[in-house]
Amino acid sequence: MSFLKKIFGKNKSTDSYAFKLERARELHGQPVKYVTEHRNGNEDVVGRGGAMCLKGDEFIVDSSGDRLFVTDVSDLEANYLMSGDGVIIKGKNKLEDGKERTITVHFVYYRK
Repeated sequence: MSFLKKIFGKNKSTDSYAFKLERARELHGQPVKYVTEHRNGNEDVVGRGGAMCLKGDEFIVDSSGDRLFVTDVSDLEANYLMSGDGVIIKGKNKLEDGKERTITVHFVYYRK
């Protein structure tokens, strides 16, 4: 093992299932302030309140009393906002027959 790997740990690929599962576990149970989606050049609010959940092999976003987004962990792309107060989630939405969807979920509390 190289000297740098000993210091910084293993380099995890963001495309690996292990990385995606770890990210889904980080987001599991996180309360949602609001959810936005980019439509026709605007950032529209599509839900307020709710939570994110990992159930089996599915990642779920519930907001405004409705299920907005469901995808398999293997299709999940979740990247934190630079501010740290939200996450951009991309994947094949099972609720829309596998249509690719990108939403931005803003957290209730600032994550440090």
